Amino acid sequence: MSLLKKLTLGLMAVSTTLTFMACSGNKSNETNTSIKSLSTKEVQENLKDNSWIAVDTRLSDSYNGWILYDEARGGHIPNAEDFSANWIKVDAKDKENKLDEALKTKGITTDKKIILYDANGEDSKVVADYLSKKGYKNLYSYDIKEWASDKDLPLEKYEDYSLIVPAKILKEVIDGNKPETFENAKNIKVLEASWGDENQTYGKGHVPTSVHINTDTIEPPPTWMLADDKTLTQFASDYGINKDDTIILTGAEQMAAYRLASVLKYMGVKDVRVLNGGDGAWTSAGYELETKVNPKTPGVDFGATIPADPEVITTIPELKEDLKKSDFTLVDNRTWDEYIGKISGYSYHDKKGRIEGAVFGYAGVNGPTSLEYYRNVDNTMRNGYEIEKMWEDQGINLKNHLAFMCGSGWRAAEVYTYANVMGLKNTSIYSDGWIGWSNGGNPSITGEPTK
Repeated sequence: MSLLKKLTLGLMAVSTTLTFMACSGNKSNETNTSIKSLSTKEVQENLKDNSWIAVDTRLSDSYNGWILYDEARGGHIPNAEDFSANWIKVDAKDKENKLDEALKTKGITTDKKIILYDANGEDSKVVADYLSKKGYKNLYSYDIKEWASDKDLPLEKYEDYSLIVPAKILKEVIDGNKPETFENAKNIKVLEASWGDENQTYGKGHVPTSVHINTDTIEPPPTWMLADDKTLTQFASDYGINKDDTIILTGAEQMAAYRLASVLKYMGVKDVRVLNGGDGAWTSAGYELETKVNPKTPGVDFGATIPADPEVITTIPELKEDLKKSDFTLVDNRTWDEYIGKISGYSYHDKKGRIEGAVFGYAGVNGPTSLEYYRNVDNTMRNGYEIEKMWEDQGINLKNHLAFMCGSGWRAAEVYTYANVMGLKNTSIYSDGWIGWSNGGNPSITGEPTK
């Protein structure tokens, strides 16, 4: 079943009326949003009329599958869209335009009757007020806890939602608890990934207890390609990493965390996860960063020969053979200008172009550190149904083996993880990316593709 689903929601008569008021400094801007609260029966009985749409206003993590508000079960109502109250609260560049685009993409339009559901009685209010200021009139509220408490009513979640961790769950882990999906975790370690020594990004603030990993350790300069197996083996020893550890990656720039996560998985660590939304999600949840240096604990044997999971990474020789196969797709996760050869995308690399046969798979719009097409405005993972639709529109066959690439592996690692979250397991990362390919003198092409 395709992840992209069109809502066909209907509704009967509605009951209790709630009034939400939002006030600004200028009383002329006060908004009274009167919305009706629906019962489970009313929602359930009317999931047939496509003039209605259900919208999950909780954190994206809840939509993904996590239980964060004491719901009886995790996940979202089938066919529901997501528009988190947190997106409205966070500070982000060009936020309003991004939110407008999200509403358009999700089909949350003024002509729809919109059911805003939450689990805390607050998120739907925030979104209702926001939408009412934009001219939305037909707004309704619902408590998802009622739905979750009835085991006969379906809830959907991403197959491997646990790969990206909410700040609340990470806080529970740090506090010594074993929350959902961590019940069998043996030795949990929190690592922070960023470029430079401890006085750089790490020293400005990091998630408590996290140990700093300089990304140069796993991809040394001057080319910043993946380190050889001997170097990775020494890295594991230096930081006391064992294949049976449960490792949670954090960082101010989450792309670095995803890069390290993919390398650890390649090395053979079985349980690797990433803080969804990076350090921004941690502070947005109301938690403090710390600046103290947490020491590494060297000397632990990794427990396997590295790499223990080599299938995670596709090498250049393997790629050359794979490109000949009809059931293989190389997904290029760079900007459009990089893909067509207008720019290289990197200050330290001049060669421009793409690998022939690579399919444009989107990334961001502002160079090699951007990934807007895969993130929400609060930098959490974008709706997986929308990601799959974006790929399908590019002619990417989701039944093929998908190898994700970018310039040198950072963007591709994040996209690869999201694919895994969504349940796509026949995947890998072409880690050397465009830089490795072009530095090797391999053939390339430029210009817009022809169909």
